[in-house]
Amino acid sequence: MSRIGKLPITVPNKVTVTIDGSHVAVKGPKGELSRVLSNTVTIEQEGDTLLVKRRDESRPARQMHGLSRTLVANMVEGVSQGFQRRLEIQGVGYRAQVQGRTLTLNVGYSHPVIIEPPDGVTIAVETNTNVIVSGFNKEEVGNTAAKIRAVRPPEPYKGKGIRYAGEAVRRKAGKTGKK
Repeated sequence: MSRIGKLPITVPNKVTVTIDGSHVAVKGPKGELSRVLSNTVTIEQEGDTLLVKRRDESRPARQMHGLSRTLVANMVEGVSQGFQRRLEIQGVGYRAQVQGRTLTLNVGYSHPVIIEPPDGVTIAVETNTNVIVSGFNKEEVGNTAAKIRAVRPPEPYKGKGIRYAGEAVRRKAGKTGKK
């Protein structure tokens, strides 16, 4: 039995879950998400908890069990609390600005890089070097943060670039001088 898949999902008071076969819709104060789960798993609502169960013991059903439970749990958590990803910009002259909804990055290129977030995702800038990506869909928040990081990933010699908060960048020694 999947250790993750058999865990129940608690639904907060302000969140409503609608199950129609393999289609799950979750609505809460932050927004509304829906997803079609694999037909190898079933989802049942008992009071304020959700249980994801396998239809049989086939390999695809075992593979989808934990994944489906995690996807539904992320939907419930997203519409009730939301998700957040923090990014740090390091480098001399590197900075970020928000103008309306768009993020403008000055990270050493000859031109500023402009990123438009998808619907449901907001970008905020603390100081000039800390970027916060937040929203209620965990996948969209993670993808947007990854796109921002991909503009200038941290390099191993000086550590300049955009990194996730708390990300450890392995540093390399540079060239040694002639003697």
